Amino acid sequence: MNWYTLRVMSGKEEKIKDKIFRELEYEKDIASHVEEILIPTENVIDMKNGKKQVKKKVFFPGYILLNMEMNNITKFFIEGIDGVMSFVGPKGSPQSLNDSEIKRIVGSFDADDDSVEEMEEMPFKVGDSVKVTDGPFKDFNGLVQEINDKNRIKVNVNIFGRPTPIELSFNQILIEN
Repeated sequence: MNWYTLRVMSGKEEKIKDKIFRELEYEKDIASHVEEILIPTENVIDMKNGKKQVKKKVFFPGYILLNMEMNNITKFFIEGIDGVMSFVGPKGSPQSLNDSEIKRIVGSFDADDDSVEEMEEMPFKVGDSVKVTDGPFKDFNGLVQEINDKNRIKVNVNIFGRPTPIELSFNQILIEN
């Protein structure tokens, strides 16, 4: 069995994976040729309304990895499932991934891993209008002037009619609408 990459509708990877498993339940002879289906994901921290939320982020949106035995029957069965576009390869012929590629992809995530990567999605950018929600400058409005690192942001707020830069953390500010 080899690993193959399958192009699917972006954002629907999990639903299509479930559909493939449901269809394979009815086709036992084809199911014996499909060993594993993976969607490479990682857990990331997302800041929303000043609170940290853990979200699953797909490494390769629009792609699913299948460990399977390729033949005409399995190829056309998989490609016939709703939401599946095609296997990745030249001129419609599926090309398997080599060992180093699959080790790099599979080694970079763990399907059952609940740990959180220290990679936070940047919720703010320079020039955003924000409101301070915590600390001595609570309820002040300002503009993001600089993002120092993943934990600190410099915001210009008006104090006594003068623009004053203050340094805050992500969870102390919200983007104003």
